[in-house]
Amino acid sequence: MTSLTTNAPVACPGCLAAPTEAAANPVSDARLMLSLPTIHCQACIAKVERALNAHSGIKHARVNLTLKRAYVDASPNVTAAELVSLVEAAGFEVYELDPDALNDTATRKAGHDLLMRLAVAGFASMNVMLLSVAVWSGAADATRDMFHWISAAIAIPAIAFSAKPFFSNAWSALKAGRLNMDVPITLAILLALATSLWETWLSGHHAYFDAALTLTFFLLAGRWLDARARSAARSAAEELTALEVPRAWRIEEGAAVEISVANLRVDDLVLVRPGGRVPVDGIVTEGRSEVDRAVLTGETLPETRGIGDVISAGEVNLTGPLTLRATAVGRDTSLHRIAALVSVAESGRSRYTSLADRAAKLYAPGVHILSALAFLGWLIWSGDMRVSLNIAAAVLIITCPCALGLAVPAVTTAASGRLFSRGLLIKNATALERLAEVDTVVFDKTGTLTTGQPVLSNWEELTDVQQSVAFALAEGSSHPLSRAIAKTAKSKSCRPAVLRELLERPGFGTQGHINKNVVRLGRPEWIGTSAGDDGICAALDAGDGVLTTLKFEDQERPGAAETIAALERLGTRVLLLSGDRHHSVARFSSRIGVTEWHADMLPDEKAAFVADLTEKGCRVLMVGDGLNDTAALATAHVSISPAQALDAARAASDMVLLGQDLAPVAEAVLVARQATKRIKENFRIATLYNVVAVPMAIAGMATPLMAALAMSTSSITVSLNALRVRGRG
Repeated sequence: MTSLTTNAPVACPGCLAAPTEAAANPVSDARLMLSLPTIHCQACIAKVERALNAHSGIKHARVNLTLKRAYVDASPNVTAAELVSLVEAAGFEVYELDPDALNDTATRKAGHDLLMRLAVAGFASMNVMLLSVAVWSGAADATRDMFHWISAAIAIPAIAFSAKPFFSNAWSALKAGRLNMDVPITLAILLALATSLWETWLSGHHAYFDAALTLTFFLLAGRWLDARARSAARSAAEELTALEVPRAWRIEEGAAVEISVANLRVDDLVLVRPGGRVPVDGIVTEGRSEVDRAVLTGETLPETRGIGDVISAGEVNLTGPLTLRATAVGRDTSLHRIAALVSVAESGRSRYTSLADRAAKLYAPGVHILSALAFLGWLIWSGDMRVSLNIAAAVLIITCPCALGLAVPAVTTAASGRLFSRGLLIKNATALERLAEVDTVVFDKTGTLTTGQPVLSNWEELTDVQQSVAFALAEGSSHPLSRAIAKTAKSKSCRPAVLRELLERPGFGTQGHINKNVVRLGRPEWIGTSAGDDGICAALDAGDGVLTTLKFEDQERPGAAETIAALERLGTRVLLLSGDRHHSVARFSSRIGVTEWHADMLPDEKAAFVADLTEKGCRVLMVGDGLNDTAALATAHVSISPAQALDAARAASDMVLLGQDLAPVAEAVLVARQATKRIKENFRIATLYNVVAVPMAIAGMATPLMAALAMSTSSITVSLNALRVRGRG
């Protein structure tokens, strides 16, 4: 069973800096895989790899920064629990993943494929252009024909390979009885090739192999930019499946036997040890412990579970062993239900139609009609098939949607670069377009607007004796509040008292003896005092006759209040959804200036709330970090998660916040609106270009070569306009 630390401190001071790309690639034969949500830089990678490779049973361990995962090739006797302990000791948060549940995304493979085709088209076009220079310089007769045939020998196989994505997409569209942008692209390329071959066969003066290759190159450049923007996106449902514990301990004839989770059945008795994640939904039949339900509810503080209590898959057992009887396994568990919610939400969001796609619906039929009319008109007027085909090719090339193809990805790439420099990574190609439409922003509380780690606020009010006793008792527990006390004590160079018979009582706290006095730290009710309205608190009995309340705050992230104010200035409505208790959310909302908030919300309730806002016509930006937020993140019109978030939350989101400061969230909305403005400007530029150039092509005033040059000019203009997004204006 995998143990984990839910709020491990960041071990590297360089983590607040923008990350650098790791050179590591996934180990294809990795036997074990770990998720490392808190790594952010090269120093983190080196530290984790040293910790893992120091183990004698590990053959090879590599860390991938982009995916925030470690791939470990280890001997069969090495368990995931050992690896988790090693990484935790190095100071990093860590989760085990199931390698069988994760696959390299088709998007990433498509990006590599496009880059290879782009390189071939670029290389071939440069060589053919060199040959064309000789023809333009006056080469004639046999020399000209030789250069044309050499150009054909280079262009035909290069285009057959490089332009295959356009050919395949066009054929698929035609088989389905519809038109898309790839249909006129394919016709333009094939017609340019056919015309050039005809001219070469007849020893004509002009061939347009360079035009066909240049056209292919620019179009592939737009596709590759788009694929690059998509390459970071992964399926959140797949990540959720991988997060599930791949093994469990089943009670058989009184003994715990480790088995695959897939072999568990309803009514099996399952042992969950301290630090382990619950693999099934069930009812506790033996034991008492505190469980961390943040994975499902977002609640900061653990809850006590004892005999007869219901427990859900994905929750983390913190303090004592629990035996539970399985009531739901596999696809029937709570964790799988969240995965189903995410899958449904993602499929709905994938139906979003981009500006480029909407333009293509009108563009493609118009191009075909114009080209066909130009061909028929010239054929009727001149009776010359050769001239008519040249003019039809010129019309197709000059109207070929290179500028339209670059209009969106060029702006997206420029805007992504600007936001990345501010600490926000864009994962999804249409995220900026959707973000520009946002009128409502919904925040999660714990781990998003806050750091997710309780901080002791009244340490200085304790006496020296109380501080040393509290430190000693806190070191005997893995409870989040105990860890917060120990962290504060260490930072103040406090020395722990010497205790005897230190004992943790699951669900209550820790106790020990100093001399003849019993000292205790834990729940106020157990200590003998009342929590009152103090929010997050614990109580201490240091044996001095005074019962002391220790107060904690869930510290807000840097820039939280400023980000809320900035979003409201942009005209957006801001809401807070949290699984935390009512009074805690109310207190925090008041502190950061949020007037609309909802507490005690479960994952499906958050997703339903966001879906309801969408049905009312709102365009929702969801900002969240936990597994309990993944369904809402996927349901929202667009979503953002912090880099410290769980893999599943990062995968469900469209953007990832790399640093601790929330300020880039408000800037992202502003940049997205600017980017959409630039995209529409690019469409206007492309339209104006066509209004001027198309009549010239129809009138026979532009050869296919001139058309290719004009097309290239419009593409460069669109790209330069896109770069304006990098500025502040």
